[in-house]
Amino acid sequence: MNITIFSSFLPHTDPEASLAFYRDLLGFEVRLDVGQGAMRWITVGPAGQDTSVVLYPPAADPSLTEDEQRTIAEMMAKGTFASLLLATADLDAAFEALEAGGADIVQEPIEQDYGVRDFAVRDPAGNMLRVQERR
Repeated sequence: MNITIFSSFLPHTDPEASLAFYRDLLGFEVRLDVGQGAMRWITVGPAGQDTSVVLYPPAADPSLTEDEQRTIAEMMAKGTFASLLLATADLDAAFEALEAGGADIVQEPIEQDYGVRDFAVRDPAGNMLRVQERR
């Protein structure tokens, strides 16, 4: 059996801000952009890789109650609802580019006790992204 990760999902609250972050700051390519206004599903991913991230509007799920939508919005605002782990060969250059681009830096590069060097940043919707150094 050969199973790979194809897509993962992260919520967004502002499609244009999400595009500016994932496309312009991270350099991901836009693979699909469907919908209108705030109700857009935007698929992005690193060039040359099959793995994608689908940025979706959490309010589009009709099965969520108002209380659940409110809880998700509160968790997103705190950066505790969704997360993504990225990797790069040049952690310092990635950090400097994101910092210079005005990204919401949560933690500067640090050598973690568990054996990785990484930093943390939040996307415009509040999703927590950790970027670790590929060794």
